[in-house]
Amino acid sequence: MGALCTGHWGREAWEPPIPAGGRPAPRSPLPLPSQDAARSRRRRRALLHASLCASPGCGAAMSPLRWGAWLLLLAGPAASTASPADESGGARGGGRGDGERGARDEPQRQHHDSSYGTFASEFYDLRYLSEEGYPFPTAPPVDPFAKIRVDDCGKTKGCFRYGKPGCNAETCDYFLSYRRIGADVEFELSADTDGWVAVGFSSDKKMGGDDVMACVHDDNGRVRIQHFYNVGQWAKEIQRNPARDEEGIFENNRVTCRFKRPVYVPRDETIVDLHLSWYYLFAWGPAIQGSITRHDIDSPPVSERVVSIYKYEDIFMPSAAYQTFSSPFCLLLIVALTFYLLMGTP
Repeated sequence: MGALCTGHWGREAWEPPIPAGGRPAPRSPLPLPSQDAARSRRRRRALLHASLCASPGCGAAMSPLRWGAWLLLLAGPAASTASPADESGGARGGGRGDGERGARDEPQRQHHDSSYGTFASEFYDLRYLSEEGYPFPTAPPVDPFAKIRVDDCGKTKGCFRYGKPGCNAETCDYFLSYRRIGADVEFELSADTDGWVAVGFSSDKKMGGDDVMACVHDDNGRVRIQHFYNVGQWAKEIQRNPARDEEGIFENNRVTCRFKRPVYVPRDETIVDLHLSWYYLFAWGPAIQGSITRHDIDSPPVSERVVSIYKYEDIFMPSAAYQTFSSPFCLLLIVALTFYLLMGTP
């Protein structure tokens, strides 16, 4: 009878019996796993042992779930290697029928063992590697909205400001900038509102038949870029949206957005070619459940002349409150009153 070694199975784990003639029968070497597979199993076991026994007394404090993962890893590779005694026993006493049945069962057993070992390793990787310093992959952080720069107005981009003299993109009642980037035009819009801010491209200074781009603040806190077409005094949403590279933010009770749209577009009634010059209509107002409503002021500001994307200007338009005090008649009245008070009545 052969002798079984007390160590792990290997080439010297089983000695065949010596026949009566005194000459030992030729030995059939047992199949061994590849070096890469063995190295991978040893590494997984080492990682598992380190994670399970990282502190003193880990055996007593180890949870049943961790013991289960450890046993699965140990059992997986062992189950895929058949015992020499079983193989020799089947060859000696099983006969042809057992041999054929064993040959039929071999692919199924190998598939089962492979799936078992894969499950055990994946169970460990998913459950424990993230806790031991191997974080799960995460989505890249989203860049915050870059503030609108007004120092470039009139130099590398055109700007329109409406509100208090000297205001910027964060303090004007309405602000718009535009600049060419390759085959696109980048627009930046901002307004003192919690609803929407828009710009319209018109062949005249009146509302009607205009291509409109609007940034709308919805109930979920998002700012979406939408395309509209003015039918008379009503803005109709158009599903075909030329905007891209969209971004927007609602902060400090202001809706601010940035987007691009192509300079040239296929012929479409609702989308104009920006290489042509248009009057710009400026508007903003409240929104209800993400839908725009009437603009805040009855007569929204309009550019005094047509705007070309190939010419950068920094244009300021005072709001109604400042227009009153800057009109010539008002200045003349102030001078007259001042003179009257200083000279007194005769």
